[in-house]
Amino acid sequence: MSGRETPRIFGFEVSPLTAQAVASLVATTPRGAGQGVGLVVTPNIQHVALLGRDPAFRAAYDAAAIVTCDGFPVHYYAKWRGCPSPGRVTGCDIAAGLMAEAGRLEGARLFFVLDQEASVTALRQWAARTGLDGRVATAIPPFGFERDPALCRALADAIRDHGTTILVMGVGAPKSEVFVHGYRDSLPDCWALCVGQAVRMYLGLTPHPPGMVKALNLEWLWRIVLEPKRMLARYVTSVGGFLLAVIRDLTH
Repeated sequence: MSGRETPRIFGFEVSPLTAQAVASLVATTPRGAGQGVGLVVTPNIQHVALLGRDPAFRAAYDAAAIVTCDGFPVHYYAKWRGCPSPGRVTGCDIAAGLMAEAGRLEGARLFFVLDQEASVTALRQWAARTGLDGRVATAIPPFGFERDPALCRALADAIRDHGTTILVMGVGAPKSEVFVHGYRDSLPDCWALCVGQAVRMYLGLTPHPPGMVKALNLEWLWRIVLEPKRMLARYVTSVGGFLLAVIRDLTH
């Protein structure tokens, strides 16, 4: 007798792993030869809205090894649909779990794709403090790199030449996911974490939301306060796209 089929939402299966479990898996279980890239994505309402209109982003999600619920609306919808979501599992929590336990990374080779020189400087200081400076490489691709095949190939070559076992993409969605999936055949066997601004937050370059803000699931409001011009329009658009995606998910 076959077991009950695991529910899916928006075309993907939600992982039952907690943030610490994902971080531990990535840190201690390297991808084997021929396994390819293990893409880890953390959908919020913006991601869900984009999935319906960005085929390359959709393809990346379809190929992801681990999908966790970052946004609280995504998590609550997943629970309502019967998915085994252990709670919100954010990119920030996964990155923090990985970077806070640097002792588990002694055999790893990490490559961070970041957005600013300040991020690289702070990351190198972290690597020096944790004894990982010889195992960490970084890159700051120019704006729009994901649309330039030559830039993407050069970045993929740098990641491969480093012998990367853990790739951390800190340049936001959908470019991180689209790059990793689009150039998966040029990348080494590695885990790839698409975690947006999580590295900057862990390094103290982006302010952490207060505890009460997190408890009330109001991180979205905190981000609007920090970056009103960029984030307000994004959230307004994403809310409508998410609601439309829910309707489609329930009726197909």
